[in-house]
Amino acid sequence: MLSRYILLMSLSTGLVTGLILGILTNLSISTENTNPSDYSTRRVLYNPKYTESEQYSNEEDENSENDSQLLMQDDYALHNDDDRIAQKLKESVRVLCWIMTSSSTLQKKALHVRNTWGRHCNILLFMSDTPDPEFPAIGLGTDLGREHLTAKTMKAFDYVYKNYLNDADWFLKADDDTYVVVENLRYMLNAHAPSEPIYFGHRFHVIVKQGYNSGGAGYVMSKEALRRFGKRTSHLCASDRGAEDVNIGRCLERLRVHAGDSLDRLNRSRFHCFPPSLHLSGRYPSWFFKYDAYGGQKGIDSISDYPISFHYVSTDLMYEMEYMFYHLSTYGIIRGLQSLNRPIVADDRSERW
Repeated sequence: MLSRYILLMSLSTGLVTGLILGILTNLSISTENTNPSDYSTRRVLYNPKYTESEQYSNEEDENSENDSQLLMQDDYALHNDDDRIAQKLKESVRVLCWIMTSSSTLQKKALHVRNTWGRHCNILLFMSDTPDPEFPAIGLGTDLGREHLTAKTMKAFDYVYKNYLNDADWFLKADDDTYVVVENLRYMLNAHAPSEPIYFGHRFHVIVKQGYNSGGAGYVMSKEALRRFGKRTSHLCASDRGAEDVNIGRCLERLRVHAGDSLDRLNRSRFHCFPPSLHLSGRYPSWFFKYDAYGGQKGIDSISDYPISFHYVSTDLMYEMEYMFYHLSTYGIIRGLQSLNRPIVADDRSERW
């Protein structure tokens, strides 16, 4: 009897001890994030209007507007990311993004740029053929059609020069089916001065002597490059017709604006003319191998860990990429920052320019 009593007491003590330890462990886990750091974003755990026990109602109540604002906040909800470096770069490397769009694609394509990566720009403008005050989009009064993209681009950069030259350091042109990781763009540009006459993108090495940057992959001008463009004399640059990116490249070359090298220090590409799948597989159209200044690289090892842009991005892929870049992560793997900018080496540029 005594041995049975001792056994029961031991079991009871073990159960109580285990229960206490379990409660303490749960308390420890549940309070792990009760003191978020200064840089953590608001944590939205649920919306009170959506529950498992009742269906969502469209009836308005006094808190509906606040609920909506809570859900529509920057989509870092449930994240606890340290973005202090990115925020510092946002202050010191100011990027104006202008998006080439049209009245027919404003809602079909440009809307999704506005909903995703466009929010990361310091200034975001949409350039269209006709004005749309509600979107808003700036109307340039140009004709529709690829043959008029040069005129549209010229007018867009002229508009930016006249109205925003001193409000940003760098000026990005992108199409409404291009996805841009603006934080990675700022990182690359941080190694250069806005006073340098230079522009970056995915470089083609044909037609223009120094090469020119692909229009679809997007290209970014320094403030000095834009200043020279805005003060150009009319005979130096084509006003319309022909390929937009070729005409802009030829124009900038005549203005002594350098076509910079955008590869990272491991010679991997950062601006891309196609969606990620093509750059990974290498299934490029035949013309690309002739045009590409970097030899038509392919595969994971050819793409920078800090990519900047991809072109021909569908609406669905636009949101997929937003998820991949700003939400997806692997638990337990904390990536350190890499130094991937190429060292700035003195070259003969000063003699050429």
